[in-house]
Amino acid sequence: MLWPRILFGILTLAVFAWANYFLYRRTVADTIRSPRVRLAMGTALVLLLLAVPALRLAWRGQMPPPGVVTVVLFGWGVLIYTLMALLFVELGKWLQRRRKKSQLSPAPEDPERRLFLSRVAASGALAVGGGVAAFGTWRAFSPPEITELPIKLPGLPKALDGFVIVQLSDIHVGAIIQEKFLDQLVATANSAKPDLLAITGDLVDGTPDAIGRYVARLRNLQSRFGTYFVSGNHDYYSGWEEWARELEGIDFEVLRNRTVSIGDPGASFDLIGVDDYGARWAPNGYDLEAAVKGRDPERASVLMAHQPSGLELAAKKKIGLQLSGHTHGGQLFPGTLVGDVIWGRRNAGWSALEGTQIYTSRGCGFVGPPMRVGAAPEVVKLILVAS
Repeated sequence: MLWPRILFGILTLAVFAWANYFLYRRTVADTIRSPRVRLAMGTALVLLLLAVPALRLAWRGQMPPPGVVTVVLFGWGVLIYTLMALLFVELGKWLQRRRKKSQLSPAPEDPERRLFLSRVAASGALAVGGGVAAFGTWRAFSPPEITELPIKLPGLPKALDGFVIVQLSDIHVGAIIQEKFLDQLVATANSAKPDLLAITGDLVDGTPDAIGRYVARLRNLQSRFGTYFVSGNHDYYSGWEEWARELEGIDFEVLRNRTVSIGDPGASFDLIGVDDYGARWAPNGYDLEAAVKGRDPERASVLMAHQPSGLELAAKKKIGLQLSGHTHGGQLFPGTLVGDVIWGRRNAGWSALEGTQIYTSRGCGFVGPPMRVGAAPEVVKLILVAS
């Protein structure tokens, strides 16, 4: 329905406008006396907030310079955490006002003291915002953690006991994530010594013409049985049909609602792949029924599905393990807490439903501010165990 989306958009714009005004009041209007300096600082704040849509318009579908995008989005990250710090300051002020109201004759407020305290609060909040943003940026660009986990997979032949699947998810190659990041990711993934590589969607934020040369560096991923891929919502936004052909050209096995057998005739398991769950209404979109049609449900099975949303459907099909991403584990605190509210245990890590296990990766890359706070990037190393 259209109306809920319109109302959500209006509400989002209203919150965004309030947040920007609040930042201006507390960091500029309450701390600076000179009208000229206020105007300059206010203009700089507005330009920073409008920089992202301005870059999109200026480059019109092409990739802006990575350095420019990084600086702009880093600035947004600083503002986000500065805003959070200022909100804590406001909470303290509110508690202090309540205490003063309980006094019989509160002392009059000194304007100079108020200006001094406003400057201290604004400077402290900016320091906190900049510090947290700097840490988050360092963490986002550092090599991802390797999360190693044994998984008992029902029906797995004993000959495949110890089979290693390395999962990569949510890499988001685009305006910021390019050669150096990908080379580092390839080295980390290869160091886990995979038998099979599973990339569970949201690989790209851009067209093949713009970023295909960067994605091609993933051709250096090494495993015994190759690299398998399923789409995510960002891959759809970036032109999924064209990307599907592009990825096949760099030796990715693209699984679009189908099953392949991994192993040899004497010992194997089913690897199932579906298109993004959000595209289930699109032509040739998510179709688990088509993917598992004709397969023996008693065989060991691993499902690659970008979003953890379809776990209930996988459980009905008695699939042993689902590999997902999409959530980023929340990526930025307090988004980590919001993710837990929305997704529950499926927000990140291992969980299970009616005998079907799921591992939701926190992902390798990022969207928005180039930061990771409270949800470190990971490469997942799953060691299959015969039950």
